[in-house]
Amino acid sequence: MPVVTSPVRAAVAGCALAPEHTLPAGTRLILMSDPKFDFPILDGKRILLIISGGIAAYKCLDLIRRLKERGAKVRCILTEGGSKFVTPLSVAALSEEKVYTDLWSLTDEAEMGHIRLSREADLVVVAPASANILAKMAAGITDDLATTALLATDKPVMVAPAMNIMMWSHAATRANIATLEQRGVVRIGPGVGDMACGETGSGRMSEPMEILAAIAGFFQKTESPTHRLEALGPLRGWRALVTSGPTHEPIDPVRYIANRSSGKQGHAIAAALARLGAAVTLVSGPTQEPVPAGVSIVQVESALDMLAACQDALPVDVAVCAAAVADWRVKATASQKLKKEGGSLPALELAENPDILATLSRAGRNRPALVVGFAAETEKVVAHARAKLARKGCDWIVANDVSPSSGTFGGTNNTVHLLRGDTLEDWPPLSKEEVAQRLAMAIAEHLVGTG
Repeated sequence: MPVVTSPVRAAVAGCALAPEHTLPAGTRLILMSDPKFDFPILDGKRILLIISGGIAAYKCLDLIRRLKERGAKVRCILTEGGSKFVTPLSVAALSEEKVYTDLWSLTDEAEMGHIRLSREADLVVVAPASANILAKMAAGITDDLATTALLATDKPVMVAPAMNIMMWSHAATRANIATLEQRGVVRIGPGVGDMACGETGSGRMSEPMEILAAIAGFFQKTESPTHRLEALGPLRGWRALVTSGPTHEPIDPVRYIANRSSGKQGHAIAAALARLGAAVTLVSGPTQEPVPAGVSIVQVESALDMLAACQDALPVDVAVCAAAVADWRVKATASQKLKKEGGSLPALELAENPDILATLSRAGRNRPALVVGFAAETEKVVAHARAKLARKGCDWIVANDVSPSSGTFGGTNNTVHLLRGDTLEDWPPLSKEEVAQRLAMAIAEHLVGTG
């Protein structure tokens, strides 16, 4: 059997192998496709999930499934409002437990009283947490089973808010959140994006995988406080390289050639990969975007600088080239500021910049297992992206329309098409954070699924 040198994640005799390690001949290889490997700390944990009213309640079915796959025991309380969006039958089928709905049910109280229900859990999670239930929690109101259990519990509580942007930004909600956080309640999100009401902004419930990671992070922090939380998640142990922002190609000491890229999308991708546990190196051109949490950043100016930084970051498992790299640079940069003389234009000789995406895509010992490029186009978006995919040699291309009418450059939203070989996925208009989350999840599923 040949030695495996690719960045494969495996478990041999119960031990995880780091990507730089090799397997001796004859060693049995077990791919870590089992979801329990994502968050092993969840195995055996008892979660009380309270599902309140809101369209985001449907996401809790996926959350329950993900928790169960990782060995957690999930009991659920479904509020009256929550039952308008998901049924007790569907929740029970996924949790494999009885669903509790009524404080006044003699049968339920006889089998499992609300105090016992709230105290037998290791953690209480409210998702979605509507403005209504957050207000009741802050005021100590107990008018149903969910709020009574929350007041009776002696266990930690996490909430995943979900509501309209105006409700989330209202002073009453902000005060309620502040009160709950002062009492030790842990908040997950909310995210930013399109909502069922047709508006866009803050208030969207975090995705199930983000809630899952937050739950695992909570247990890791309480049980092993010195453990790096960034190492949790389906991409823990995987290394990612992300490029972001524009490049500035100097003309003279005060002028440069640049483009309109803000770096929002690239930075969001780096943040999303880090939340899934990847060790992320972000190589960024000049941008006003804050450095994402848990990300190592290398700040550069020019395309030549960016290429050098990317090569220094190798080897990695995945490279996402989201930067808008200038195609050309001034061949000879002036050492002093160029002056206007007699109205004549300075003669600028241009040289072609190195192709970072194509360089990373070339076969070789340090080629990432997955190379993802971006195609920013103003016309024939998909057709030009297909041509770029073939020309550059990368594995995936994310194509987007950056024409002035799209508002993509500098904006908060993006409409993309993901090309994976011959497969085309047309994504709906999303916030750049949502695009990043979906892309990060697709990357995680691809890497973990292929080993």
